[in-house]
Amino acid sequence: MEAALNNSPDNAALHDSLGTILAQQQTYSDATVQFQRAVSLEPSLASAHYHLGSIFLNQGNLADAVSELTKANDLSKENAEYASQLGRALRANDQEDEALTVLRHALVVDPASTDIKYELALALQANDNPREAIPLFQQVAAARPQDSAVLTNLGLALVQTGDAKGAILFYLRALALDEKNPTLRQDLGVAYLQQSDLNHAIEQFRAGLLFEPDNSHLHYDLGLALKLKDDPTAAVAEFLRAEQLDPKLPDPPYTLGVLYMQLGRFAESQVELENATALRPNNGEAWALLGNVYKNNNEPEKAASALRRAIDLLPNQPSPHISLAAILSQQGDSEGAAAERKKAASLSRIAVSRQRANFALDSGRALLKQGKTADAIFQLQNAVEADPNYSEAHSALADALDRQGRSADAALERQKAKKLLANTSSAGEVPSAHP
Repeated sequence: MEAALNNSPDNAALHDSLGTILAQQQTYSDATVQFQRAVSLEPSLASAHYHLGSIFLNQGNLADAVSELTKANDLSKENAEYASQLGRALRANDQEDEALTVLRHALVVDPASTDIKYELALALQANDNPREAIPLFQQVAAARPQDSAVLTNLGLALVQTGDAKGAILFYLRALALDEKNPTLRQDLGVAYLQQSDLNHAIEQFRAGLLFEPDNSHLHYDLGLALKLKDDPTAAVAEFLRAEQLDPKLPDPPYTLGVLYMQLGRFAESQVELENATALRPNNGEAWALLGNVYKNNNEPEKAASALRRAIDLLPNQPSPHISLAAILSQQGDSEGAAAERKKAASLSRIAVSRQRANFALDSGRALLKQGKTADAIFQLQNAVEADPNYSEAHSALADALDRQGRSADAALERQKAKKLLANTSSAGEVPSAHP
């Protein structure tokens, strides 16, 4: 190869070939030089861009990897391997939307490729779309029954959709292939936890810690399971260990603060909740709890400040208003206390209306699945009446009306849903996500 290059030093394909050989020998710096020489000689050589981008991806140089792989993909749009690698780089670079677009196209080009299906499933899962990912994971798992990573990701997707029972079957298959994997033990424990099978959850978390004793997440999850098993002493020890191992993790101090408060250990609860709010300033629940702890610790000014912060972060929750009203009343501010109680009462009515709407929405969706369209419409209309500002209820009613052939009415409901969703987003609130 080197002799050929000496005879043809400006042959881009030869530089690309030599770079490929060097990369196979894991001489990556020399391979990079050859690929860069190839693309400088012939910028339209897609394979050289692909190989260079793959080197960058392997080295964690994600920006350059995306750049080179994009060039390769643009030069050879029907090459599924190039598209798959670009999708992998985009996903690694947290460009999930772009990765989905590229990988969907790659699957059209090569619909039988399990590699592309797997990459697309991972991208969907990372993009909070596990339901669409599951059938792809299932196809890949059928083709690769001995691949523990595929089985694990399928299990995770099932847990994300609430099917912990189904996930456990795949986790156990993966565990038979990779029993010393602490992350897999943790995932299986979480699935058991979702099933309220505390004994098996604790067993898996402890087994994971045998292989990785300094895993802060495993200690935290074990603490949660022990807390649910009414063993607060053991739970506190695990939460403290998790906090010690990773002081920047916000969950251990928050949960410790809650547990200490439940145990009446308000001074320790205050320390933990102050830490939790410092690590995650937008945790409204933590601020609300901290406000109540300050109140119990006879620090009304701090309590009022924390509760006002909670109200800013949780504008639809009545409980911080109730707690603030009690503090203002103690301070002699009867007018301010009355105003807070009034706000709490109004929010409580809204919450009750949303609960009624959710019940009717669930009932309507279930009836629609059973093919009982008229009954479904009746229930979904009840949902809309219970809470006219509930965009999901209007969307579901639109689907049901479409099923009945009432396209004009359906369009009107969709328009209402879209307007409500836009208003919610513009107000800076997170739209309600009802499962």
